[in-house]
Amino acid sequence: MSRKQVIPPRKLYKIGEVMRYSGLTRQTVHNYTMFGLLTEAERTESGHRLYDESVFARIEKIKALRGRGKSLKEIRETLVDRGK
Repeated sequence: MSRKQVIPPRKLYKIGEVMRYSGLTRQTVHNYTMFGLLTEAERTESGHRLYDESVFARIEKIKALRGRGKSLKEIRETLVDRGK
């Protein structure tokens, strides 16, 4: 008898959760999304953005680059050039 592997649904985070876990403000998360630094995974039926777990690694990369004095434009170019 074979058992089917149960795969839990992927976790999606509302903007409030992204704020809580990353320390960013709502406006910063929104700005990063509008500027193309963060990408929403899905939207709710009411249009709210949902982010997957990869958003946290991306935020850490952005924070590190900001800490080195990079502008958002430079960060976007860096992350796009790396395909990340």
